[in-house]
Amino acid sequence: MTVMVQAPSDSTDTAADHIPGAAVRSARTWAVVLAACAGQFLVVLDVSVVNTALPSMRADLGLSAVGLQWVVNAYSIAFAGFMLLGGRAGDLFGRKRMFLVGLGLFTAASLAGGLAQEGWQLLAARAGQGLGAAVLAPATLTLLTAAVPEGPARARAIATWTAVGAGGGAAGGLVGGVLTDTLSWRWTLLINVPVGALVLVLGAWWLTESRAGEGRRLDLPGAVLVTAGLATLAYGIVQTEEAGWGVPATLVPLAAGLVLLGAFVAVEARTKAPLMPLKLFAVRSVSAANAAMFISGSAMFCMWFFMTVYAQNVLDYSPLAAGLALMPSSLAVVVGSKAAPRLMPVIGARNVAALGALVGAVGFGWQSTMDADGTYLTAILLPGLLMMLGGGLAATPLAALATSGAAPGDAGLVSGLINTSRTMGGALGLAVLSTVAAARTGGATDPEALTAGYALAFRTGAGVLLGGAVLMLLWLPTDRRPRVRQRDVRQRGDSPGRDI
Repeated sequence: MTVMVQAPSDSTDTAADHIPGAAVRSARTWAVVLAACAGQFLVVLDVSVVNTALPSMRADLGLSAVGLQWVVNAYSIAFAGFMLLGGRAGDLFGRKRMFLVGLGLFTAASLAGGLAQEGWQLLAARAGQGLGAAVLAPATLTLLTAAVPEGPARARAIATWTAVGAGGGAAGGLVGGVLTDTLSWRWTLLINVPVGALVLVLGAWWLTESRAGEGRRLDLPGAVLVTAGLATLAYGIVQTEEAGWGVPATLVPLAAGLVLLGAFVAVEARTKAPLMPLKLFAVRSVSAANAAMFISGSAMFCMWFFMTVYAQNVLDYSPLAAGLALMPSSLAVVVGSKAAPRLMPVIGARNVAALGALVGAVGFGWQSTMDADGTYLTAILLPGLLMMLGGGLAATPLAALATSGAAPGDAGLVSGLINTSRTMGGALGLAVLSTVAAARTGGATDPEALTAGYALAFRTGAGVLLGGAVLMLLWLPTDRRPRVRQRDVRQRGDSPGRDI
């Protein structure tokens, strides 16, 4: 990938006149992309890496069934609830600083979780990981978009970021299975410590500070309301998996979350320095891309869950075998993410996103034809490749469109918003499709009944993606910007970077 790095504004020389300086700037850009991708990989990996370790955690720490569920939920709720706050903090206090703070908290919490001796210690550590991830994730995308000028080079950089993040989610089951089987469940958390420490050192050395909105204060009332609202709403969503949709344990937090978010909107409309300026949603690319990311994430996130339980509960795969079975799908995500920036200049970002949703819908539809005696080739491999190829194609243009519509002072916020849309969409989608599958299964546990439930979930996901493709075509803006020629780049004082 060729990354263009902007030269200082007072320079009138071409890049060819200062090759050593261009090389240094290119190396620094490469370091930014590497650090951003490493941080995003860790954040997304920890959403799913503990799944295969849950039985071992329960046996070792004496967790109840509800406590076991909260090993996953504590992370996801803290992650979703603090994401917008983390994004705005990067704008105000410095993207590098918040990247290091988030990664440091995430790494320390991973160490605490790996050394936990009681169930409550593990749950507290997982919540700490989620908080660190909420600060870290927006900073990864903001650092990347600040380092690479808008245009094809940024699209390719975002494609790499998307591919690495998606690969982290896809690799979670395999990594967790390998570590749990060969070492201990504790290493599903402890593996983050050396990686996080290395990225911290490199980030402190290579990253340069950037911020926007000097002189502005953090909107504390807005921060409290949106964090409490998103966390409460996320809590209500995950409660649906345990208690269902029609009980007070679910309805009360869902209603409270919506009330808090409504209060947040009212406060933001009146404050002089809002945490999230409502005018952002008047920018078509921001509002449409976030809505599309929410819808796409609500289906795509569920693919890994249902494919894993189908492989283990119906086809009798071991956790490690199930992880290995889904590895080709992980590669398909990377292929889709890297193909997207090549297609975007040709057919437009909107059409690439819609194409990704349609390809994913075909995969979901194919997967919905599975049966209890399915073969690996037709019941897992081929539909999985289509689903994740589509996911990779869709995510890159959506992230690029969302961030391209933001003013520099709102870059961190918009990065947090697009991550929040994906996370909340995935949580809601999993809750809804799990309910759909459970209703079809009717409490039965035989392979045929389980397969029927999973198939209905995939069929519903296909319909969601088809609706998402229509929304993308109707609402996402058309990118009519001309291509940037190399001569024009040099006239602006930009210089070509190196391949990443």
